[in-house]
Amino acid sequence: MKKTLLAALCLASAPITSPAQNSKVATASQVNGVYRYYRSEFRILAQGHNKLKVQFDGIYMTLAKSPNMGYAMGEATIEGNVATFKPPDFERCEITLVFLPGKLKVTQDGSDADCGFGHNVNATGTYRKIRSGKPKFESPEG
Repeated sequence: MKKTLLAALCLASAPITSPAQNSKVATASQVNGVYRYYRSEFRILAQGHNKLKVQFDGIYMTLAKSPNMGYAMGEATIEGNVATFKPPDFERCEITLVFLPGKLKVTQDGSDADCGFGHNVNATGTYRKIRSGKPKFESPEG
């Protein structure tokens, strides 16, 4: 009985925090740049007022060594070190970007079709920062 009461008191006194409260604030210099995961890339530029310009170029190589491609460009909203990107015209797609030192952790909620990407193209992964500073935004090759 005493152990149960002690455990309940410990839980009740533990601080309740959300992930947003634990996140660090990412500066423009930490966010700006080009990130790569295999052949896929994100290009990101801080715009001010919690907005980021985001470009995703996704590539999935088939067994026959032909690429399936995906492309999205638009604006993301950032709070702390977590940004949310919804590609324009694809309401069922949401891409979450978590900025960490030297890398970008990405999760995609929605299928390749939901996001307007080619078959098996997915933004999810841990991207390594390969270039800092203002990235050059490019239109998709085609």
